[in-house]
Amino acid sequence: MTESSRRPLAVFDLDNTLADTAHRQRFLERRPRDWDAFFAAAPRDAPLAEGIALVRESARECEVVYLTGRPERCRRDTLDWLAAQGLPEGKVHMRGNADRRPARYTKLEILRRLARTREIRVLVDDDELVCEDARRAGFTVVRARWAAPSGELRAAQEREGRT
Repeated sequence: MTESSRRPLAVFDLDNTLADTAHRQRFLERRPRDWDAFFAAAPRDAPLAEGIALVRESARECEVVYLTGRPERCRRDTLDWLAAQGLPEGKVHMRGNADRRPARYTKLEILRRLARTREIRVLVDDDELVCEDARRAGFTVVRARWAAPSGELRAAQEREGRT
C-alpha cells in the first residue's frame, strides 16, 4: 500500500466552492440557457480564497479529490484551471456528458464508491442539497458559503442536471 492510498480523502467541489462563477451566471439567466457559453467561460473563473485555503490546508493530512458536476467535455479546461491556481494534484471526478441527473445523485454515487476503499475525511460543496444528502449518508460536510448564491445555478444543478 502506498503512502497516498492510506491517507484519507478531502473531496472538493469546484463551482462556487473553489471557482467563482459569478461572471458567467448571465448565460444561465437567458432562455434557453446557454450552456456552451457558461462552460466556455469557466477558465476565467476567479479563485475563491476561502475554498483555496481550505484545499491547501486539507492537503497537509489528506489526499485531495475534486468532485464536480461539470461535464466530462470540460476536463481539459478544468485541469488547466486547477493547475493555474497552484492547487494540489488530485483525481477529478466529472459528470458524464449525457448525465442529466441532479448533482446530489451523481455526487453521492461517486462519494459512496470512493468510500468503499478509502476514508473520506470531508466533502466541501456549496450545493445545499448535495450537502444534506451527503450528511444524511454519514459523510462529514463543510458547506461552502463564501460565494454569492445563484438561484439560476441551483435550479440548473437540481432540475437540469447540468453542473
